[in-house]
Amino acid sequence: MATISERLASSLTILKDLQEVDKIAVKSSDLSRTHRERLVRSGFLKEVMRGWYIPTRPEEPAGESTSWYTSFWYFCAAYLNERFGEEWSLSPEQSVILHAGNLTVPRQLLVRSPLARNQTTQLPHDTSIFETRARIAEKEELVIDPHGLRLFTLESALIYCPEPFFRNNPVDARAVLGTFRDGTDLLRRLLDGGHSVVAGRLAGAFRNIGRDAIADDILAGMRSVGYAVSEQDPFASPSTLLIPSRQVLPHVNRLQLMWMSMRETVLEVFPSEPGLPRDSSAYLQRVSELFVNDAYNSLSIEGYRVSADLIERIKAGSWQPELHEADRQHRDSMAARGYWQAFQSVKKALEEVLSGAESGQVAEKAHRTWYRELFAPSVEAGIIRASDLAGYRNQSVFIRRSKHVPPSQEQVRDLMPAYFDLLSSEKSAGVRAVLGHFAFVYIHPYVDGNGRIARFLMNLLMASGGYPWTIVPVTRREEYMSALESASADQNIRPFAVFLASLVEN
Repeated sequence: MATISERLASSLTILKDLQEVDKIAVKSSDLSRTHRERLVRSGFLKEVMRGWYIPTRPEEPAGESTSWYTSFWYFCAAYLNERFGEEWSLSPEQSVILHAGNLTVPRQLLVRSPLARNQTTQLPHDTSIFETRARIAEKEELVIDPHGLRLFTLESALIYCPEPFFRNNPVDARAVLGTFRDGTDLLRRLLDGGHSVVAGRLAGAFRNIGRDAIADDILAGMRSVGYAVSEQDPFASPSTLLIPSRQVLPHVNRLQLMWMSMRETVLEVFPSEPGLPRDSSAYLQRVSELFVNDAYNSLSIEGYRVSADLIERIKAGSWQPELHEADRQHRDSMAARGYWQAFQSVKKALEEVLSGAESGQVAEKAHRTWYRELFAPSVEAGIIRASDLAGYRNQSVFIRRSKHVPPSQEQVRDLMPAYFDLLSSEKSAGVRAVLGHFAFVYIHPYVDGNGRIARFLMNLLMASGGYPWTIVPVTRREEYMSALESASADQNIRPFAVFLASLVEN
């Protein structure tokens, strides 16, 4: 007779086989009742709605949202395919948002289908699908994304988006407009559909981002066949960034536009920079004195169970993994030792910045070393592979409890050079520190360690303006994470800027 463990293993094998054929959303019919109930009972499967499940981790606490946000887009595609077959597509507005590389989980996903019942389907964690009986993307204007979602092509989505979309979603709209090398494909669709009003709106939108040639081409093309076109800018204000005509990566456009749209808020709420300290030695000495407090709070924020005593032992050099089994295998000890090693490297970078070196360039050169130092003890102990220290991640990652889905591993390679360009071109040290921290965790370039490195970067960039070394206290963790979530998911940087300003001013 099979043991309990063997029976669970057989159920997990079936679940694994489903996931290998991209079955992120599992229907009741995909599993026998015995396997389904066993997986739910053991915490490997969670019911989303009657007859539909998603994979989860057994250690995930009750009410945790991570598995749902991780599965959201795949689940919606599978559920909608089951409901409507091929007779559905997302709305033009949602299509543009996804074309912009914005995978933030929406509160309500707008779906079109001729079979729709104009109703809302409630989903976990205050999310839902609203289905409406409206025109869907036809074959020639349809694209299916990697999650299986049926989208309007970018050209069609822009044509069918109503004017308020541009005012309400300026970052996403400008990011996708900036991907056009010329207006040929867009103009062809405008001419075929006789969209004279839309042509005037899109011409105004392109002119708003500095693409005058495309705007002029749209106007001239429509007028050449007799359409009376009146140009109208659909955005509420001029663009804060004129996107270079050769920049056609929407995720890079979006990062740059977010930075430019957020910096004025940071300048408004963040204290004025004191200027580089006259006595850099005293500044560095103060940083060294703060190590134990900084390490305790930063590691605790990430969920490590460390104590001041453990950190003091590591600082004093009495951490001895070659003699003590607990020191060699204990995850928290590894993290504390790595933090100490990285902190020494951070101080070297601080010396450069305090001597007048350009902080963005110093950060670009140093941050990879910090990452390697953070995890070198784990490599030495055989917990992770040496190749894991090679550089940026080569897999997807998800942030616990966050609706924000970090960019793909391929996009990280484009975004990180753009990130450091933004740091180097930013004149305000306060903006560099606030947005430097936020944008780093937004991109999430590493599988692990992003929060710790972001706080190192924040303090390096703070030093470039003479701000003191600033510790984010674990007692304010929820406020800190909530402020980052507002910036990532809602594009609202104010709570995060106010939060960091309050730490600097204390």
